[in-house]
Amino acid sequence: MAVVGRVAVAEDGRMPTARYHVAQLNELPGVPCPCGTARRAFGQIQNGPASVHLVEIKAEAERHYHQRTTEIYVILEGEGFLELDGDRVAVRPLTAVMILPGCRHRAVGPLLLLNIPVPPFDAHDEFVEPG
Repeated sequence: MAVVGRVAVAEDGRMPTARYHVAQLNELPGVPCPCGTARRAFGQIQNGPASVHLVEIKAEAERHYHQRTTEIYVILEGEGFLELDGDRVAVRPLTAVMILPGCRHRAVGPLLLLNIPVPPFDAHDEFVEPG
């Protein structure tokens, strides 16, 4: 096997399925989300176990929930709080929070965080609450 870039190639030139994936989160396009702007990676991988989002929180994110998705938030920058089913939880860099399906949540404060949705993000499983 020869190595071309980061994918091993068989001598006959066949490309095997990669067993790893790499994303440069800060170079992905930002898309609007209830929290602000998300840069999403790995959601397109067939049967992938999770996706990863770099999320810039606007001043006050919209309250929302997921019926099937668990999210893990890891705060990278900023200080503020998360509203989790009506409770306010203070967060700062390197705070990690696991948000289970059904939990109404939103972030408040200028924050930069990693969001790890399990299974991968599905727009049909994001429900924004009015008001």
